[in-house]
Amino acid sequence: MSAQMHPGVRVGGWSWVWRPWIALVTVLLAAATFLVFCVSISVGDFTIELTAVVKTLVGQGERVDEFVIMDLRMPRALVGLIAGLALGISGALTQSIARNPLASPDVLGITSGASATAVFVVTASGGAAIGGSLGLPAAALLGGLLTGFLVYFLAWKKGIDGFRLILIGVSVNAAMQALTTWLLALADIRDVARAQAWLVGSLNARSWTEVWTSLWLAAALVLVVLFVSFQLKPMHFGDDVAAGLGVRHSAVRAVLLLCAVLLASVAVSAAGPVPFIALVAPQIAMRLQRSPVPPLVASGLFGAVLLISSDLIARTVLPGGLPVGIVTAIIGGPFLVYLLVRANLKRSA
Repeated sequence: MSAQMHPGVRVGGWSWVWRPWIALVTVLLAAATFLVFCVSISVGDFTIELTAVVKTLVGQGERVDEFVIMDLRMPRALVGLIAGLALGISGALTQSIARNPLASPDVLGITSGASATAVFVVTASGGAAIGGSLGLPAAALLGGLLTGFLVYFLAWKKGIDGFRLILIGVSVNAAMQALTTWLLALADIRDVARAQAWLVGSLNARSWTEVWTSLWLAAALVLVVLFVSFQLKPMHFGDDVAAGLGVRHSAVRAVLLLCAVLLASVAVSAAGPVPFIALVAPQIAMRLQRSPVPPLVASGLFGAVLLISSDLIARTVLPGGLPVGIVTAIIGGPFLVYLLVRANLKRSA
């Protein structure tokens, strides 16, 4: 259905087209996010009914429920929510900028760079001192940011081309994974065990400190993205059309790519390098909303649903309380193969 058939909405200097289906899907995804969030909190060694969870969230719960929910389970669920939102939006941004469904922080090397920096902190001779002053999450955040700058610098050639960005990202990703393997091979076996547990991606033993740090950083970045993203839509028609409409496409692309890198780094610093969320969430959200490009809000919401649900499956279905990264890898691996096959079929058609 064309945009001309939908009524327009204007508030002050802002205007957009009202699309009921997109609004309905977004509301349903928000409801699904809240539902899986509450279910994740309710499940554990001490099961709590969903009604009791909701009462506790609004400040009317029993004292025992409040202790279990707010002190023990809420940080884990909130980190999953924040990391899922950040990864989903980050993937939507990178796929929109590169105009390629395979572009994601995983493929572009952002998460690998964050992981390599974190492993260096754990395994290097001065790792204990560095970890004490900066902490593992801060090191991962810095590593993701530096890797993003490296990819952008190497991919820049009178602007950013999506195909070149992916090629450079794949190369940097391979280099960072090789560096991580090399660091693990040289490290003490106890440090290797600690690093491997973090590298899989996990929501275990999360604290309120990690919640507040990731929340404020992610919230600030999301506000920037929502403010700038209105200028992203004309860029889907090409840089010439965007320039003709007054959009400074190079600056907009640089700002949004920086936000995508930082959002992915925030997610990795909070939950570890959870794979495939940023790749899968935007593509499924795009299909649900019948949109030609990855939608930002829906991608973030579906990323949160996918990450929290995967953590719930890891805790309740799989044996031994496996990390959430294993579940997302099981889901995302076949989806990546599907995208590759689909891309090859399009080229041959």
